[in-house]
Amino acid sequence: MKRVAILISGGGSNMLRLVESMTGDHPARPVLVASNDPAARGLDRARALGISAEAVDHRPFKGDRAAFEDSLRAVLDAHAPDILCLAGFMRILTPGFIAAYEGRMLNIHPSLLPKYKGLHTHVRALEAGDAEHGCTVHLVTPELDDGPILGQARVPVMDGDTPESLAARVLVQEHRLYPMVLRRFAEGGRELPLYT
Repeated sequence: MKRVAILISGGGSNMLRLVESMTGDHPARPVLVASNDPAARGLDRARALGISAEAVDHRPFKGDRAAFEDSLRAVLDAHAPDILCLAGFMRILTPGFIAAYEGRMLNIHPSLLPKYKGLHTHVRALEAGDAEHGCTVHLVTPELDDGPILGQARVPVMDGDTPESLAARVLVQEHRLYPMVLRRFAEGGRELPLYT
């Protein structure tokens, strides 16, 4: 059984979908939800589900990313995760941290990578006049939002869409896609991306 740690910064809606999926014959189980924000609502939601939840507040480190990540790694490694899932974790990780979990750290990003790496993806898709938008699950590498794609889901861009309406439709697909990709990844399947 694979052990999964999930990193969040907010409400944890993707975390909840991942946790809900890891039951029955699923080859993985959640062992930890961690956040850089002690007030993240997702921590209480994880605790309510009986999952260990811990915070390492990044603010006292005053921009010392390596020291923050050392503390975060200590929390993670105490739970010995086989897979690390970033689910709305809003910190850019250093190459040293990424190397410690190389090949076993997943992220979900709200665009059809390689389009729109970074922030404000929904605004950028609308400004570009794109006909479709979506989300991507990828392996994390030192380059931001640049790792091998494990899966994508697409949504049409509708007339009159706002960044908020588009984000809401993409989020529905995130909640479908991430659990599907995690299950396949935990089973050892990572050859071809999963497109839905």
